[in-house]
Amino acid sequence: MKVIILAGGLGTRISEETNDKPKPMVLIDGLPILWHLMNIFAIQGFNDFVLAVGYKASVIKDWFTDDKNSNFVNGWKIDLVDTGLDTQTG
Repeated sequence: MKVIILAGGLGTRISEETNDKPKPMVLIDGLPILWHLMNIFAIQGFNDFVLAVGYKASVIKDWFTDDKNSNFVNGWKIDLVDTGLDTQTG
C-alpha cells in the first residue's frame, strides 16, 4: 500500500527555519521531520511512498537521492510528485 505525504508547504509559521529548506526538511536530532514521519510508517511495514512536493522540492529530492543518506532510506520506494508552488493546503 502506498503512503502519500503532502510535503509541499511553505512553512510560513516557522519561516526562520524555512528560508533555505522546506518545512519537511527541518531537522530533528540531525534528520529531517519528513524522514521521521516516513520511518514511523516503515516500522509499521509501509515502505512505498509518494511525496507531493512543491516549495524547494529540489532540497527534498537531493536529500533522498544523496548516497550519504542511503542507509536511512534502505528498502524504501519513493516517488516525488511536483505539485507546483501555487498548490493550496491539504
